[in-house]
Amino acid sequence: MAPDREAELLDLKKEEILRAIVDNVGKRGTAGQDLQNVISVAMLSEGWDAKNVTHIMGLRAFTSQLLCEQVIGRGLRRVGYDVDENGLFKPEYVNIFGVPLSIFQDVGGGGEAPPPPKPSTQIESLPERNSLEIRWPNVLRVDPVVKPVLAVRWHEVTPLQLRPEATPISADIAPALDGATDWSKIHVIDLEKMPEAFRLQRVTFLAARKAFDQMSTQFSGNPEYLIVQLIRLVEEFIASDKLDIPGLFHQEPLRKRILITLNIDRVVQHLLRHVYEHNSERMELIFDADAPIGSTRQMRTWYTTRPTIPTVKSQVSHVVGDSTWEGYAANLFERCEAVASYVKNDHLGFQIHYLWNGSRRRFIPDFIVRLSNGKTLVLEIKGVDDDQNRAKRSALAAWVEGVNQKGGFGRWSWDVVFEPNQIQDTIARHVSV
Repeated sequence: MAPDREAELLDLKKEEILRAIVDNVGKRGTAGQDLQNVISVAMLSEGWDAKNVTHIMGLRAFTSQLLCEQVIGRGLRRVGYDVDENGLFKPEYVNIFGVPLSIFQDVGGGGEAPPPPKPSTQIESLPERNSLEIRWPNVLRVDPVVKPVLAVRWHEVTPLQLRPEATPISADIAPALDGATDWSKIHVIDLEKMPEAFRLQRVTFLAARKAFDQMSTQFSGNPEYLIVQLIRLVEEFIASDKLDIPGLFHQEPLRKRILITLNIDRVVQHLLRHVYEHNSERMELIFDADAPIGSTRQMRTWYTTRPTIPTVKSQVSHVVGDSTWEGYAANLFERCEAVASYVKNDHLGFQIHYLWNGSRRRFIPDFIVRLSNGKTLVLEIKGVDDDQNRAKRSALAAWVEGVNQKGGFGRWSWDVVFEPNQIQDTIARHVSV
């Protein structure tokens, strides 16, 4: 700003200087050139949790003393929690201009200046690292669902042999007149010349339908669910070594399907002798309707004065070291070739719900690690173990099982380590499985 312009501003009254600053926010060569942001108190009164308010300026008339108290209250939220030599919180201050609150007095230019704020680190999701993104389902709860399931005791199934010589696949047909066969008009029917009639899918459905006719009155579950399971079992039986067809000539796929079709009743009866029903528990995921999918891309930028570690293999710019173990783990992930990407579970919204002492709690695991084999590992670091931590891990195990059964999110696993030297062995174990 030019010296003469600065001198003009200094000659103005405080109220006029304030108006000049606010009217020219950020404009070079004006009184407001050094001001970056002006936030309306109306915005703060609608639920904004502003903890770093350092200056409050009253720019218009106030209608009540209560409103003055509410405005000043926006500057009374503590920013730091450092203590002095007496173990007390250090005082913090807010500069207030133009708010006519009767219980406060203008102390002029005296008083102790507020201490400078601690340097903070910006924690953000980096768009240039989208290849390191980690996604997860936001699950409110995991419900176990019991369903009747068909299974086969494969170890008890004896091989079924289909002998080609006992199953003719061609025939000679000749017309007959007055009981006498006209051999001059003989016609050969060869099933191998009709491949479309013996497609594998058609053969499988035919066998499953015959099995369904025999089991539909005995199965306790849904009929549609029964036919789906029978199709699966028939496909598995046909592809297994439990179906024996001698000779390499008849191992050709079309001839093999013809033999199976012509012996379809034997195949179905042989399989059904070893089919049994049992109840199976399945995990049903109940998703958050508002945000069913979470991602490191969606993390909002935040700031911290705690120690941080810059990252390379994470989409989030820094890892906040809440403990020496977590800092050690982050450094290990950065160097480990088996780790494709990772993220510290801080401000991400990834949480596991569990029950403890009859109430619903939230469990926030420490790290999400994407391994080189494509598996995603939820890793918890614990110094001690107790019943509540075991309840957390039980809920995490159910969450992982439900996500893997649901599909669509890749393979997931979980683990917990109680010593820092276990982290590398834990990663190696999950990579090899």
